[in-house]
Amino acid sequence: MDKNTWIGFLLIAAIIVGFSMLNRPSAEEMAERQRIQDSIRVAQQMEAEAQQLSAEISAQVQEHTDALSEAATEGDAQQALQERIAATYGPFAPAAQGSEQTTVLENSKIRLHIANRGGRIERAELKEYKAYGDTVNPLCLFRGDEASLAFTLITANNRILSTDQLYFVPLAVDASEEQQTLTMRLLTTEEDAYIDFVYTLAPDDYMAGFTIQPHNAQYVLAQNVNSMEMRWRQLIPQQERGRKFEERYARLQYMLTGGDMEELSEQKHDTQRETARIRWVGYKDQFFSTVLIADNGLTSAEFESTPQDTYSGYVKQYDTKASVDFDLTGHNPTAFRWYFGPNHYNTLKAYDNALPDEQQLHLKELVPLGWKIVAWINKILVIPMFDIFMGWKLHIGIVILLMTLVIKLIILPFVFASYRSSAKMRVLKPQIDEINAKYPAEKMQERQQAVMALYNRAGVSPMSGCLPMLFQFPVLMAMFWFFPTAIELRGQSLWWAEDLSTYDAILTWSTPIPLFGDHLSLFCLIMTVANFGYTFVTMQQQNTDPNMKFMKWMMYLMPLMFLFIFNDYAAGLSYYYTLSLGITVLQTMIFRWSVDDKKLLAQMEENARKRASRPAKSGGLMERLAKIQQEQQRLAREQAKQQAKKYR
Repeated sequence: MDKNTWIGFLLIAAIIVGFSMLNRPSAEEMAERQRIQDSIRVAQQMEAEAQQLSAEISAQVQEHTDALSEAATEGDAQQALQERIAATYGPFAPAAQGSEQTTVLENSKIRLHIANRGGRIERAELKEYKAYGDTVNPLCLFRGDEASLAFTLITANNRILSTDQLYFVPLAVDASEEQQTLTMRLLTTEEDAYIDFVYTLAPDDYMAGFTIQPHNAQYVLAQNVNSMEMRWRQLIPQQERGRKFEERYARLQYMLTGGDMEELSEQKHDTQRETARIRWVGYKDQFFSTVLIADNGLTSAEFESTPQDTYSGYVKQYDTKASVDFDLTGHNPTAFRWYFGPNHYNTLKAYDNALPDEQQLHLKELVPLGWKIVAWINKILVIPMFDIFMGWKLHIGIVILLMTLVIKLIILPFVFASYRSSAKMRVLKPQIDEINAKYPAEKMQERQQAVMALYNRAGVSPMSGCLPMLFQFPVLMAMFWFFPTAIELRGQSLWWAEDLSTYDAILTWSTPIPLFGDHLSLFCLIMTVANFGYTFVTMQQQNTDPNMKFMKWMMYLMPLMFLFIFNDYAAGLSYYYTLSLGITVLQTMIFRWSVDDKKLLAQMEENARKRASRPAKSGGLMERLAKIQQEQQRLAREQAKQQAKKYR
């Protein structure tokens, strides 16, 4: 082919590529197409399910029609139906049919709806709290089919039944000053054989009692039964504005009878099998939990945690399968307790303290307070201090301000020591520049040795500025862990922020930005700008080494990183860091006023003359560093000699 032909082909290819690019659908069009395809797929699935349901209904209708056609009268048809129920349910045939209804137990804190089908709690409400965006209804931990609890029964004629298939008979609620008691009775064909699910609720309590009490069950259940299989499933609805943090703190936790805590992954689908005896299982959200406590423990347990789709309205689904002890005679009832309540440290700690040490539940571990030393600081300093200020009935903004002031006073000696160390390094800068000029870069070891000698004479340690910062770090991390888990901040407003427990968005957009999100938080933005300004002023006043330009730009980059990191965090945390930065600026101004560089240099020179007149002490940090450098220099010289001999 000649040149013109090749050019023609290239032009045609360019036209085709350009045309395809111009006609390529936009991101919005692609999203719309995907939505339509998803809708079609869901519709097809619903149609298939509807066809399957229709087929099942038709089969049932046909079955009943055949049964009726075989019976000569309506009485015969009813008798045939009762015979089939008796064959399927055995001694529990009286509980096979019924109409669904609920009975309510409530106190000042919780309201429980107990269904007669399955005898289970089908709705749990916390009367003191509300879900985000709902200012009317109490917060609901679960409702209807979002949760299920069932126990397996093996009848005397070897039928395997599940309690969620059976209808219980609610007895009258027995109310007294101490507690309310509701008995849900599972009747059998034996007049004096039944199984009771007994619920108790004390006034002003998040804890409800739950006992399985059989009566003459040996006549209707298999004689070799000494345990039951329990199946507990629950969907965790999204209750907060910030789903990202709700997903991070929502997890399935359980405690072994020995006191060890275990948990499933909060980020991905996770399963775990446990052979040891388990004291309690907790289905946890960011601020609330449903905990099932087994007095005699659970055995042979299997746990599963499944994250839910972002648009489902749910955060996680938790599943537990386990065995529980069961005494047919009823002499040793199977006893549980339910906790429906907030992840509030002091509330959970009060339940722990109500029991002897050997029976401790360690429910307070449901509140994540950070690593061991950080959690320790939170427990003995941050939480008690927060409780004291909250007890004064102050506004939450004032409470956080007072906490910031107290923490700044605690770490003030470390901050001053760090500033004084940096001031010493600053006044020695001219002498260090002279050493750098005297020893070129090729003689780096001699330069370092001379610098270390200068530090030794002046009584300055390069580590003296780092150690005070190291002591401050656990306190700063304690606050970092405290604010996102403090339920006291939930629903508390400050200026434009409606809820300090979540982000305070002033701008939102539909398409999330990677690593940033779909909003901009104002408190976080203010903290970032203030941090950037403080860094700029600080860097301008320091004589930065030209060779450390990368470190300088890293200091400017840190505030921008804070914007990305804290944009999804609780507004209360950003508010605290902004206050802390403002106090730091004030402290720095006071330090600069109180520390005179000329006087400091004169004092260092005087101390150097005094040390020179005294016998040298061995074993100091600077001396050890100097010896290390000398040894490195000696090894380098020997290595150079060996290399020279090798190439002769």
